[in-house]
Amino acid sequence: MEIASVEAIPYSIPYRKPLRFASGEVTHAEHVLIRVRTRGGLVGVADAPPRPFTYGETQAGVIAVVESLFAPQIVGVDADRRDLIRQRLHRTVGNPVAKAAIDMALWDVLGQAWSMPVHRLLGGFTDTLRVSHMLGFDTPEAMVTEANRMRDVYGITTFKVKVGRRPIDADVEVVRALRQTLGDKAELYVDGNRGWTPSESARALEQLSDVGLTLAEELCPADDVLGRRWLVNRCSVPFVADESVSTPAEVTRELLGGSATAISIKTARTGFSGSKEILHLATGLGVEVVMGNQIDGQLGTACTVAFGAAHEATSSRAGELSNFLDMSDDLLTEPLEIIDGHLTARTGPGLGVTVDPDKLAHYRTDN
Repeated sequence: MEIASVEAIPYSIPYRKPLRFASGEVTHAEHVLIRVRTRGGLVGVADAPPRPFTYGETQAGVIAVVESLFAPQIVGVDADRRDLIRQRLHRTVGNPVAKAAIDMALWDVLGQAWSMPVHRLLGGFTDTLRVSHMLGFDTPEAMVTEANRMRDVYGITTFKVKVGRRPIDADVEVVRALRQTLGDKAELYVDGNRGWTPSESARALEQLSDVGLTLAEELCPADDVLGRRWLVNRCSVPFVADESVSTPAEVTRELLGGSATAISIKTARTGFSGSKEILHLATGLGVEVVMGNQIDGQLGTACTVAFGAAHEATSSRAGELSNFLDMSDDLLTEPLEIIDGHLTARTGPGLGVTVDPDKLAHYRTDN
């Protein structure tokens, strides 16, 4: 299983509509396909979705670090030497998405070599997850319409509502409209993407105290250290750290410092190996976790459901697995299907997915 090459292929697929939230707006999936080949002919794949407004990575930056630093350090190494490979990648600081994609592509290779699905390799707790859908900024009417469509067509009853606009009244109105329309059986939680101050966040949560929210995520920046601790102490539901916990050390800092009481795990950010470390840290400290979404396409979503289904803690909540529905197209030969509000991990060896060469040729941007 000696690694023969690591490719970084940029591509761009438009979304049907822009996804807007407090820290930015996304109109195209400008991602990088990572492809790891072994000398024995195995090919592992994963998706690297750069988020410059969150982690500082860009599409060009991912390609540059993979081609100039990461590939030369791991070509010639056996794919099953995961810790050695991680040690070499982590000599370079930052670049979480690039590192994560290489890690997951290697797990894909291992699953193929050992004739086992990745979700079984990782833990094998179950093979399916309930789905949560993320609702981006829009009018109350448009967001209610989208939620109704997701419920009626796909059976989704859990919704993550993007908040963080000023004044807070617009988002309060949206959440109330969603609760009134969807009823008490729907699960609603909010994500501010660091858009509010601690005091704005507290006022919004107070105004929504009767709506039945289940989580509150990154309502204000973690860098507002004292303000965030003050807010978390006032919060009656688990306060989820997301952008602020891209490493196990940051998870420790936020939890022990009183700045979070739950953790969002994103395989696009920490791969499978790093996500396992974070999961074990969180469960060891007795805090809840949720499988997050980095505005993933179907390949990234296949990775998220594989990890989420593999473990008891990550499968107990709905995972954020539906944003690929907003893309105008995708790269996989066999599309993922959300049925009755659930998404099932692929049963084939590795990730069980195949990239369509014609679609990749059409959408790649380095030709």
